Amino acid sequence: MSFSHPSQSSLAAVVPTAGGQLWIFGGEFASPNGEQFYHYKDLWVLHLATKTWEQIKAPGGPSGRSGHRMVACKRQLIIFGGFHESARDFIYYNDVYAFNLDSFTWSKLAPAGMGPAPRSGCQMTPTPEGNIIIYGGYSKQRIKKDVDKGTLHTDMFLLKAEGAGKEEDRWSWSRLSPSGVKPTPRSGFSVAAAPNNRCLLFGGVHDEEEEESIEGDFFNDIYFYDIGKNRWFPAQLKGPRSERRKRRRGRQAEAEAAGEEELQLSPPQGPLEIVKEVVAEDGTIMTIKQVIPAAAEDKDRSGSEEEEDEEEGGALGQPVEPCPRSSAMVAVKHGVLYVYGGMFEVGDRQVTLSDLHSIDLHRMEEWKVLLEMDPKTQEWLEESESDEEEEDDDVEGAEGGEEEEESSEEESEDEEGEQQHPAVQPGEAQPQYVARTEQYWLRLARSHMGPEAKDKKVLKVAHAMAKTFYEDAIQAS
Repeated sequence: MSFSHPSQSSLAAVVPTAGGQLWIFGGEFASPNGEQFYHYKDLWVLHLATKTWEQIKAPGGPSGRSGHRMVACKRQLIIFGGFHESARDFIYYNDVYAFNLDSFTWSKLAPAGMGPAPRSGCQMTPTPEGNIIIYGGYSKQRIKKDVDKGTLHTDMFLLKAEGAGKEEDRWSWSRLSPSGVKPTPRSGFSVAAAPNNRCLLFGGVHDEEEEESIEGDFFNDIYFYDIGKNRWFPAQLKGPRSERRKRRRGRQAEAEAAGEEELQLSPPQGPLEIVKEVVAEDGTIMTIKQVIPAAAEDKDRSGSEEEEDEEEGGALGQPVEPCPRSSAMVAVKHGVLYVYGGMFEVGDRQVTLSDLHSIDLHRMEEWKVLLEMDPKTQEWLEESESDEEEEDDDVEGAEGGEEEEESSEEESEDEEGEQQHPAVQPGEAQPQYVARTEQYWLRLARSHMGPEAKDKKVLKVAHAMAKTFYEDAIQAS
């Protein structure tokens, strides 16, 4: 046994042994230019009581990989799936390994039945009965030279321990067909055990592959899976009680004024799609799409309450919530969900987040901000023309030197530029403003995106910039 620290990009599971232990297996290292990969197959434990790392060396474990999933189930760590990638090839796994926390030994499981196809990044959740649920994930296949096709999996499986309590458990696969409103296809989502025999899914990203690029639609929604009922349903934020009462009183007054005995509100007819734009400091705009399915099957809430939630943004202003993201860290304690960090993309850049939010899963009233995102701590990851340039950028960012000064200069330039944008005329509606100033915003978007950007994409960004400026101008007036 040796004491040091583990590699990056590993996956963890927590057990209460000896004051708490955090176990980590494998992970990957990738060079900034994406040309070098190394996948680890080491096993580490962080002793939370003493805050010390310990490497556990045991033969017979899984091969080196990342994107796998690991959970603590009874007195075992169960690992499923993952992938291994090199500069020229890749492979996805659907094997299952168990690490015994008493004997510190590995064993490869051979479950009976038809299991999931090879994948990475799936949801893996233990049940109170000692079984394990697998949902979703991502994999890709090479269809011809230098051309790969990705697949977002949406199927669900149960890995059941048949001989629980015996020296050697026997496992079997069975496919689940849950009812309810399922999450939209995505990868990079986060999962946690929730109260009332449920597990939850938060966020993620759906990559839309075009001819020469990939665009990601990021999410910040929550879905619950009821293990006992085998049913998915989306979480619905109710809003603070005081605001809900105000809305009800306002609607009641309107109904009485109109001579109506009861206000009839039709339930949503289909999924509600919300599109948001996030503007980077250099003017680059990322479109974030959030799809909220209709919750007609939720019998505990009336149609009027559903309508209230849809109009909540208008009654409360912009509600506080985590921005859409993938790969966030989540945990549930005493019925409260905590969401920390994650990442999203702006063009070919990746932004690493460091904010912390929480929400009471019993009340589902509103998100709380525990730690705001500091723009100075954002980590931008992008490819450079040479390794030397990448190293220089990393050093400058770490030392907070030239990179911060350049950012400040860019901000001041942006502020000066904003004063020269076409002004909104009195009484002018947004569509009229966008149409009148379209050519200006097209030129500005093209200058930010470069001559190689597609016209369709430039037009989309230009309209988003115009709408953002219009809304800011209206709010300021």
